[in-house]
Amino acid sequence: MRANTHYQQPRSRIRTALAAGTIGLAALAAGGPRAEAQNLSLVRDTEIENLLKDYSRPIFRAAGLGTGRIQMRIVRHESFNAFVLDGGNVFIHTGALQTSETPNQVIGVIAHEAGHIAGGHLAQLRERIARDQTKSLLIKLLGIGLMVAGGASGGQGAAGAGAGVMIGGDEILMRSILADRRAQESSADQAGLRFLTTTRQSGKGMLDTFERFAQQEYISASGATQDAFARSHPVAANRLAQLRDAVAKSPFANEKDPPALQLRHDLMRAKIAGYLERPTIVFNRYPASNNSLPARYARTIATFFQSGLEPALPQVDALIRETPNNPYFHELKGDFLMRSGKAREAIPPLRSALKFLNDAPLISVRLAQAIISADNVAGVDEAIAIARKSLIEDPNPQAYRILAQGYSSKNRLPEANLATAEALFLEGDIKQAQIFAKRSQVGLRNGSPEWIRAGDIVNYKIPT
Repeated sequence: MRANTHYQQPRSRIRTALAAGTIGLAALAAGGPRAEAQNLSLVRDTEIENLLKDYSRPIFRAAGLGTGRIQMRIVRHESFNAFVLDGGNVFIHTGALQTSETPNQVIGVIAHEAGHIAGGHLAQLRERIARDQTKSLLIKLLGIGLMVAGGASGGQGAAGAGAGVMIGGDEILMRSILADRRAQESSADQAGLRFLTTTRQSGKGMLDTFERFAQQEYISASGATQDAFARSHPVAANRLAQLRDAVAKSPFANEKDPPALQLRHDLMRAKIAGYLERPTIVFNRYPASNNSLPARYARTIATFFQSGLEPALPQVDALIRETPNNPYFHELKGDFLMRSGKAREAIPPLRSALKFLNDAPLISVRLAQAIISADNVAGVDEAIAIARKSLIEDPNPQAYRILAQGYSSKNRLPEANLATAEALFLEGDIKQAQIFAKRSQVGLRNGSPEWIRAGDIVNYKIPT
């Protein structure tokens, strides 16, 4: 989702980031041959991303992958799925987060995917494809790397497609490829369990997940009713038996998730439900008889989307009174006010959220947007400063849009054009980005860092 500062070989192209919302959506089309035109709806949210960082950081460290090189990406899709496209990102569906009842179940999935990255499985697969003469067939079957072709686009994954393509001289090749995939899956299991043991966590969550999907081995060959995770992670009986045995032998097999982590997990599930499901479904899942904090969180969000600000505001205020140090409840209030066209009123709760989160980039962008939207001329400089600071840690197009608006209001048109170019580049509209970059260079000082950045965009070659 991020492009490097000088726009060298960006991993993905992002289109049309939705600025409004605690949970914002963007359409991602990963560039280059690894993505093969897969379209994914990405979710950006500070609360969920911070939780996934806490889940994944120890696992990535145990895997020797560092603590900042790999990013967790959240895909908006109701199916249970997780996958990797490269060595820098692990993608997980909102459906997987909602379906997983415990942190350990999500952590187990992350550990398994980390096993694929640490094992170099993607590189092995790409090398195999590169030397085969039937690249298009392999790409169709395997969906490039370990990505699930059916998970986001509705197509079939490996298990569903295999029967239809194993014909003629390709059968031996496909059997060989699928054998490699099974070996990689087993290897990722074992590596993931090692990472869990190193971090003193149970492997039961991973086992629960694969036992659940082992049952889908018996579903129709078309795979139409299978979750994408089951199609791309086939669970052979001997593999599952090995997994059960390894989990049972772990000294941490019965280790439980800390209650505080479980609460954060439940709040995450409630938030996803509130923002992404219809209010009637949320009210059925979290009935009024359930007075837990996560249930009230979900109902508060559903109330806003069903009935608007007036009935929702007292509910979010009650959440803040009960847990005043929870930054995400303050953020929620700010989001409700922003969505209701009350930008000026949204500024105080967003500032409160940031006091607890040490200038979280996404919420900082939201605050800058509120300041800009409040039509306060005196606040433009603050909004520009906040947006610029957020970009140090998390380049995102909305921050650049705010910069463009701020610079334009101050009649700094070259900087405004450059900010627009950078937003367009991150959104994947390369040609328009280059047009604005050229405009910006006319007014920028030759050789300045801004002029150089504009030149990087102008000279960028779109991958073929």
